[in-house]
Amino acid sequence: MTERHRHKQQVRKAFDQAADSYDRAAAVQREVCHRLAALAAATPPSGSVSRILDAGCGTGFGLDLITHAHPDAHIVALDFAPAMLARLRQNYPVATVSLLCADLEALPLADESLDAVWSSLALQWCDPALALAQIARALRPGGVAWIATLGPATLWELREAFARVDEASHVIRFHPAAAWIAAAEEAGLSLVAKDLDPAWALASDLRGLLRDIKAIGAHSVGEERRRKPLGRAAWRTLQDAYEAHRRPDGLLPATYDLILLALRKPETTHHD
Repeated sequence: MTERHRHKQQVRKAFDQAADSYDRAAAVQREVCHRLAALAAATPPSGSVSRILDAGCGTGFGLDLITHAHPDAHIVALDFAPAMLARLRQNYPVATVSLLCADLEALPLADESLDAVWSSLALQWCDPALALAQIARALRPGGVAWIATLGPATLWELREAFARVDEASHVIRFHPAAAWIAAAEEAGLSLVAKDLDPAWALASDLRGLLRDIKAIGAHSVGEERRRKPLGRAAWRTLQDAYEAHRRPDGLLPATYDLILLALRKPETTHHD
């Protein structure tokens, strides 16, 4: 098994396990979807919109926002985790949504078959060049991809606190915005708009914060070895280190280094 394949299997397992708890803990994900919807409203595709891909749909929260903006469009809801799609079907038993279990880096969709792509907090698990090349291929000329992904400062407070405990990599480092924009341009997509304002998960204590991060499947994926549970002394060290980040309102924050992008596939130009 290649390292890339192993990583993908771990991502799928993490989100399959999170399917039942995801909706209860996904406050940040809901906020991000609303921000992405605002970006999408400001950057529509040219022409009519009849087919939209929700790339990494999870349990389907974004579908309400997509269908509200484009009530006549058929939506293809794609996710890598079968359990997420099963939960989505319970939430959205409607004919205008087709479910597809597939890899964002190998979309089983025809060339130029989509008017728009919506992807909220899924592409950070992918290789930017591979995923954006697939999105560009599947978009029709004039189509737009609305993307919310995560940058390298995501969960920096947790990374800083764990550094007091051991030298293990407890938090994944995601690609910066510049890497996504460069990959988009290489794939033939033009940057229309971007928003780099962060979002925060909040909880009254560290256990609650970590529980919510794990419940949405966003805990560390990709470790080659399984870490042992923290002992009492290590846990106290972690708690004490994280206390430095407590806000004036009494809540502990976890930063999501949010990257919102609107990417357009240029119209085909005809020469005489």
